[in-house]
Amino acid sequence: MERYICIHGHFYQPPRENPWLEAIELQDSAYPYHDWNHRINAECYAPNSSSRILDDEGRIRQIVNNYSRISFNFGPTLLSWLESEAPDIYQAILEADRQSQNLFPGHGSAIAQAYNHMIMPLANRRDKDTQVIWGIHDFERRFGRAPEGMWLPETAVDLETLDTLAEYGVKFTVLAPRQARRVRQIGGRAWRDVQDGRIDPTMPYLQRLPSGRSITLFFYDGPISQGVAFEGLLTRGENLANRLLGAFSADRTWPQIIHIATDGETYGHHHRFGDMALARAMEWIETDSEAQLTNYGQHLEKHLPTHQVEIVENTSWSCVHGIERWRSDCGCNTGGHQDWNQSWRAPLRQALDWLRDTLTPIYEQHAAQYLNDPWDARNDYISVILDRSAGNVDDFISRHARNLLSDKERVRVLKLLELQRQLLLMYTSCGWFFDELSGIETSQVIQYAGRAVQLAEELFGDSVEESFLERLEDAKSNLPEHRDGRVIYAKFVKAAAVDLSRVSAHYAVSSLFNVNQYSDRVYCYRVEREDYQLQEAGEVKLAVGRAKIASEITHEEAEFNFGVLHFGDHNLAGGVTEAEGGQEDEGLNTEITEAFRRSDFADVIRHLDRAFGASIYSLRTLFRDEQRKILDTILQSMQEETENAYRQIYEHHAPLMRFLVDLNVPIPETLLTVAETAMNIEVRRSFQEETLNLDRARFLFSETTAWHLELDVAGLSYTIEQTLARLAERFQGDPADTEALKRFEAVSETASTLPFELNLWKPQNSYYRVLQVEYPFYSGRAAQGEAMAQEWVEHFASLGNSLRVRVE
Repeated sequence: MERYICIHGHFYQPPRENPWLEAIELQDSAYPYHDWNHRINAECYAPNSSSRILDDEGRIRQIVNNYSRISFNFGPTLLSWLESEAPDIYQAILEADRQSQNLFPGHGSAIAQAYNHMIMPLANRRDKDTQVIWGIHDFERRFGRAPEGMWLPETAVDLETLDTLAEYGVKFTVLAPRQARRVRQIGGRAWRDVQDGRIDPTMPYLQRLPSGRSITLFFYDGPISQGVAFEGLLTRGENLANRLLGAFSADRTWPQIIHIATDGETYGHHHRFGDMALARAMEWIETDSEAQLTNYGQHLEKHLPTHQVEIVENTSWSCVHGIERWRSDCGCNTGGHQDWNQSWRAPLRQALDWLRDTLTPIYEQHAAQYLNDPWDARNDYISVILDRSAGNVDDFISRHARNLLSDKERVRVLKLLELQRQLLLMYTSCGWFFDELSGIETSQVIQYAGRAVQLAEELFGDSVEESFLERLEDAKSNLPEHRDGRVIYAKFVKAAAVDLSRVSAHYAVSSLFNVNQYSDRVYCYRVEREDYQLQEAGEVKLAVGRAKIASEITHEEAEFNFGVLHFGDHNLAGGVTEAEGGQEDEGLNTEITEAFRRSDFADVIRHLDRAFGASIYSLRTLFRDEQRKILDTILQSMQEETENAYRQIYEHHAPLMRFLVDLNVPIPETLLTVAETAMNIEVRRSFQEETLNLDRARFLFSETTAWHLELDVAGLSYTIEQTLARLAERFQGDPADTEALKRFEAVSETASTLPFELNLWKPQNSYYRVLQVEYPFYSGRAAQGEAMAQEWVEHFASLGNSLRVRVE
């Protein structure tokens, strides 16, 4: 009897996205290595099983190899981020799906996902439709084919959701075993109760729907999936393979499919080297004659369901109480704070439901003035989300507009549709999954709601904000400083809100620090500089000018005058005001610049106050990324001054400290603190310098060990990793440069002796590329007795040992 194995990985990571900027903002972190961008890399991509390569070619090759042989889904927001920020990985995922269509003839391994990870049973039918339509359209645009299956967020399901999938051509989805109620043979009469996870997961099942449609359901193997996710089954690839193969039974008389489903980040992020175990397990299975790898689409084509199932409605894979985790304090949480409660979940959902239901009829009324069908237009709006080029927006408007629209009417239409998008995004499931109302995931969904509130006010005039906040206030935080939803809205939504005026202010302030780096974009806004003057008097700078700001999302635009005075450090003042044109604007700029030429800075400030009134901005005005860059620049001189002071104190007292150590006399705490700071500074600098002083670095490490000083592991790791990556890039660019190879080798050897682990993915991958492309040439010449080639091969092999890549 035929035996099949299918492994499914679900990849979904909601971004911390500012809804006004359409951009992922940096997390608060001491080192760039720990920001969001790096974390998402670490969670989602499988390294090469033999050399732990995670970046570029090696990483891409393993993604293609692994993902073409397993079933997978990626959330559209994650794919969108990858498309712009990691295009090599994005293309590798698409290539994996193409290859899988050859491995499993005609059936790609990728399946779609409901668009923004909304808990579908809690959505109304109209929102269900849009989620499925957008998910399908996003998938088709990326993978170039229609999806056969669709992943339901948290596998949350009801019959209406399944009917929506079936209506739009989705053939199957995957559920948890406890979501099945009863089964029977198709055509049979007697039902068998399979509740509490007792369904046989080795076959597909047919779910008949009230509409007369039907859909195929696969119920994954719960115990094995649990073992992979939580019980250490990924310790060895052979263990995983044997567990999967051991699930077959000779007593079954039908073609069996053993299939599991887990979060994709299980393989490598949650379980270190889990990706290697997965690769080994698949290799093991492919050499085993008992079973063959498959994906759901191929299996369904070969083996149609022979049994019918009825699901347990309003259930999911991550809440034992059904779907209560997303609407009540059911007891499900992450377990980190036993004294907390999640009673905020219900009022949060009620507030969002109120906002949606209040704005829906108003949207419908206003949109009907411009659009043939407001809801058809919303469903098709995904085509604009995926391509905001002017031509594509024109095509969209021409398809849906009742009449020829003016520019002002086009802006209103795009704002109306953006309002609807935000009302969908605010239901992203992670907003309720975790433990605290003020957490970044929940704050994120409230931000989406805040953007919807702002758009509604701009479109309809009457503000719904206060009524919304009255309801949001019922959601209570576990943290006294955040109190409730109203306070959180004020802290994390109002502070993040953006309009054209604030974009203009950001542009004006940042221009003082990026004089030679003029940009015509600020996130999703276009900037057209119409006038700009920069004057300097010592450390003091003045920038005045005029710029047109236009949103690439709503096409709204306006012109602004600006003036910014910078006194040095973080002290600056400036403002913006919408330009009126004519002599008034020119006179304003003249008065300000004349006062600056006289170095009458008090008069400059008076003119700024008079010109811009309450619209005065500072460094706080800047959006997070640019703010961080500018603060780094401002702090650099102060940091150098402080570091030099610590180093001088340390060098002055180092002989005494060594003498105390020799006598076994405790070093005073103050001196230890100075030494610790100075040592970390010196070690970091030794690895930052262009010409590395490795002897100095080794001496410093020996001193820290002898004095039991604590190293700044996070900071030093990041610095050394960046240095290794830089050396690797140089060597890869010119492998014939033996001196570059030796420097790379020396630093790698020193790094390998450190008392903490480094992320070697980038240098490993550069090494791997040279190993694949250049090494055969040099090893061949070395075998012929060429001395230079022999030297190169010797150092290259030594470098591989330091990077933990074996050369065979």
